[in-house]
Amino acid sequence: MAQDAVIRLSTVSVVEALAASLRDRVLDGQLAPGTTFAETEIAAEYGVSRPTARSAVTALVHEGLLRRDANKPACVPQLTRADVDDLFLVRTPLETHVVRILVERGTVPVAEAERAITDLDRLGTEAPHSTFVESDLRFHQSLVEAVGSPRLSRLYRDIKGEMHLCMVQTRHTLGRERIVTEHGGVLEALRAGEAEEAVSRMRAHLDGACSSLQRIFGDDGN
Repeated sequence: MAQDAVIRLSTVSVVEALAASLRDRVLDGQLAPGTTFAETEIAAEYGVSRPTARSAVTALVHEGLLRRDANKPACVPQLTRADVDDLFLVRTPLETHVVRILVERGTVPVAEAERAITDLDRLGTEAPHSTFVESDLRFHQSLVEAVGSPRLSRLYRDIKGEMHLCMVQTRHTLGRERIVTEHGGVLEALRAGEAEEAVSRMRAHLDGACSSLQRIFGDDGN
């Protein structure tokens, strides 16, 4: 019984490690849209079993970082204007509600949010684009996690990967200075207990990000 449990735990850890490696490659922009993830090739490259490779790929499909059609291998998706619209359809009301809840409950994660802002501000110009994006999104995730809702956190994690992928594929962000300033403005309103101002600033920040990405993709949906 104990030996079986150890074997299962070992398998899980291998799947998680493989998924993490594949995730990093996708989010670092190492793999172009359309790149396929054949389970046999992954198994051979990493020296793991095919079921392990399949489980890792399936995890990334669930995160929205890969897409898989029937009878076809999973591949890195090419996100579109429609994907941007849909992501912010979920993200904007979610995050504006989050800041309102934090003020109402008095649970603003000041230290975590300040650390995320500082880390972003200190990133060197040579930092990989994916590192910049991760630092940007970490501020937002710190607010979501502070609500203390497992379901809300899970929902945000589900769209965070796609947001990261979208920003990496377009090589586009609002720019460090603007993001740092706007993040700081949201946190300032949160610390002051001004719920409506915090909501307004978060909405303006997300609307700016959405509009910027929409311009990159253009009005034709691609």
